[in-house]
Amino acid sequence: GQTCSAGSRVLIEQSVYDQVLGRLGQAFAALRVGPAAMDLDVGPLIRKTQLERVHGFLAEAQAAGIPVVAQGQVVAGAPADGFFQAPVLLRDVPVTHRLAQEEVFGPVLSAMAFRDEDHAVELANATHFGLVAGVWTENGARQFRMARRVKSGQIFINNYGAGGGVELPFGGYKSSGYGREKGFEALYGFTVLKTVAVRHG
Repeated sequence: GQTCSAGSRVLIEQSVYDQVLGRLGQAFAALRVGPAAMDLDVGPLIRKTQLERVHGFLAEAQAAGIPVVAQGQVVAGAPADGFFQAPVLLRDVPVTHRLAQEEVFGPVLSAMAFRDEDHAVELANATHFGLVAGVWTENGARQFRMARRVKSGQIFINNYGAGGGVELPFGGYKSSGYGREKGFEALYGFTVLKTVAVRHG
């Protein structure tokens, strides 16, 4: 959705690409959008300008012929002046497209297929951002290889979290920021390291 660590790209192995997209599409189609008081799945974006920005991303995708797999729905009874955006799942998004290169900050997920592990790493790292990533694999050696190779401040293996707990350092690579929030690493940012050299005698 709109949180900074929400996933905006999903990389799927080519051999199961259509199968996974089919299941993701079913999940997206079931999502309901509306105000928090209605206790639905997805709430509003923060402001009108952000909603317009997301609309701009989607308009560019349509102009580029990027296929929509599925989307949720804004429920009847949601205020007409609310900043509601139905979640949208897109497929075959080129890695060079703006959707695959920028932070959307809205409920839009771009799917891309990869051939093998090296190709997955290439796609994952082919952006100026690197805040949070998730890797799903049963192969234990691959889990740790990907954790080393993917340039992201946090890597979740076979799960995904919006930044993790307060004890886990949070921050990114490249344009996703400098330094870390949370954990002891966040406290170190408020300290000054001093070296003292004393000659005895």
